[in-house]
Amino acid sequence: MFLKVAGVCAGLALVTVFLLARYVLKQSQGNEKMANLSVAIQEGAVAFLKREYAWVFSFVTLIFVLLSGIGFVKPEIGLDYQTGIAFVCGACASALAGILGMTIATRSNSRTAAAAETGGVKDALNVAISGGAVMGLGVVGIALLGLIFVYWMFNGDPSIVNGYAMGASLVALFGRAGGGIFTKGADMGADLVGKVEAGIPEDDPRNPAVIADNVGDNVGDVAGLGADLLESYVASIIASLAVAMSITTVVADGGTGVVSEYVRAFPFFVASIGIIASIIGIMYVKVFAKSNPQSALMMGTYVAAGLAIVGVLGYSALRGEAFVLSGVTYGMYNPALACIIGVVAGMAIGFTSEYFTSTKFKPVQKLAERCQTGPAIAVTEGTAIGMQSTALPVFVLAIAVMLAYQCAGVYGVAIAALGMLATTGMVVAVDAYGPIADNAGGIAEMAGLDPKVREITDNLDAVGNTTAAIGKGFAIGSAAFAAIGLLSAFLLTVNNTLVARGEEVLSVDISDPKILAGILIGAMLPFFFSSMLFRAVGQCADTMIMEVRRQFREIPGLREGKEGVVPDSTTCVSIATQGAINGMLLPGALAISFPIIVGLSPLGPAGLAGMLVGAIATGVMLGIQTSNSGGAMDNAKKYIEEGHFGGKNSDAHKAAVVGDTVGDPLKDTVGPSINILIKLMCVISLVLAPLFIG
Repeated sequence: MFLKVAGVCAGLALVTVFLLARYVLKQSQGNEKMANLSVAIQEGAVAFLKREYAWVFSFVTLIFVLLSGIGFVKPEIGLDYQTGIAFVCGACASALAGILGMTIATRSNSRTAAAAETGGVKDALNVAISGGAVMGLGVVGIALLGLIFVYWMFNGDPSIVNGYAMGASLVALFGRAGGGIFTKGADMGADLVGKVEAGIPEDDPRNPAVIADNVGDNVGDVAGLGADLLESYVASIIASLAVAMSITTVVADGGTGVVSEYVRAFPFFVASIGIIASIIGIMYVKVFAKSNPQSALMMGTYVAAGLAIVGVLGYSALRGEAFVLSGVTYGMYNPALACIIGVVAGMAIGFTSEYFTSTKFKPVQKLAERCQTGPAIAVTEGTAIGMQSTALPVFVLAIAVMLAYQCAGVYGVAIAALGMLATTGMVVAVDAYGPIADNAGGIAEMAGLDPKVREITDNLDAVGNTTAAIGKGFAIGSAAFAAIGLLSAFLLTVNNTLVARGEEVLSVDISDPKILAGILIGAMLPFFFSSMLFRAVGQCADTMIMEVRRQFREIPGLREGKEGVVPDSTTCVSIATQGAINGMLLPGALAISFPIIVGLSPLGPAGLAGMLVGAIATGVMLGIQTSNSGGAMDNAKKYIEEGHFGGKNSDAHKAAVVGDTVGDPLKDTVGPSINILIKLMCVISLVLAPLFIG
């Protein structure tokens, strides 16, 4: 029953995607130059995705072969080709969602600019949010439909179904890391040579890296973001399902019955309710958006969250039942309460991110003021803001974890993660809208449209920066919750096996030297992983900067804007693509290999549990700090460009541009990738737990 309901809702999401995509494609692309610029961005994005997915699916094929091989060598542990099939399905779902979102987003940019030119703010917002909603609803529709298929095919066997999350996580890591390296390598090359050295405006058509920069906005903040939240969405559902298999119903004589149907169905119904709520939230934005896009987008988010809360309470009232987990009895409404805790915690973390990164609040305004004393102070103050911003989200997470645990034990923690992501369709739609608006502004600038059009697109882009900060807050908070849920599922899987053998259960006790060693290794991993991504961005940007300088130097009339002289944008796109591919492979291999190495080492499952604890603890801190430091530095630059502290081309602006180039890889490459790192290591540990136990 619950699979049918979830399937209908997933299908409804995809029908809505089709209708929104058709609406976007019916809109005017503007003049011929605007259409040609959009096509150049589309071609760059497609070229990147083809090369990225070719490498990613070589990893997918290798892992499928290894999982199948384990089944032949050790058939008794329950890992075989079936887990491999689920793994491939998860990888394909993530890739398909990225391709779908990218296809429409790169076709929405010129149409958004044309709508701004002919219809103003409301029409432009309508096109941009429709394009973003294709990504948002595509993510939840494809993810849930794929999970339903795998769950149905393998009768809900967690040892098989968990592979679906592993596949989604793997593609998400490469998508986020590769997309982040591409976009920031291009962005740094465009800004440092164009703005600082050549003194030309942002998105100026003379800049050879501008097209690559606009492509990067899509591959990083549309395809990469979608894969990130799809992976979190899937991981939170699967963590809930893995724990649910050990939950039984309460029977009248005080004993326990069979595995509770209610708690098994609950994650699917939360996902279904979230899809309906997201569709209504998106329609609210499309219908009620007027001259204030931020108000419309935020109200759409509130509407979706409120409907999700009402929906889960209603489902619990209709179908709820008491249940038993680890000898403790919980009430029928307890999963719904845990879900609501996740929704509220997600919004609290999101708005904390907004406070520390928005131009409306003091931290960014103070940072912009400090930029008057030079780039070193801009970087120092931006770093301090990010570090300071870790405090409140961590307290929120700590309190939310405790409350969710009180509601329904480790199942409650997993459900809280799912609650935080219940309205993923709306969150991704609002977040993916930002790059579309940003691209529209770039096309308006490059096509030489009336400055009023750029004002409209800049207004939409500024709103997109705020919504992006909230989206990153959701991503960070959900990563922490989902990782904790997956860790709990890993420990339950290990201990259930040990109990069945009559052996002593595993407990995470820091007096155990294996666990302490694992914690230290895990605490190191996010830093080591981040260093590789940082270096990859720097190497890509270095090559890009040299190429842009070469073109300005060797192409006569390019820097002066001589009519008929155009830059070689294709070479810059190729440089960013190759830099992203080269830079993502080693960090991806690190994330895959470390759980396996530690799990098979003398440290065993105990050391692996410790490693996951250490990685979650430092990874969440580093993820929050890097994302918010980068967001603050980016928006300090935008605050100055609005006319404060000397405005564009002032000393403060030049310092802020340098700060932004440091902050960009923090917020768009390192921070989001760390979120996936900790979840991927947790889900690999969960899937391969039988192998580590032996």
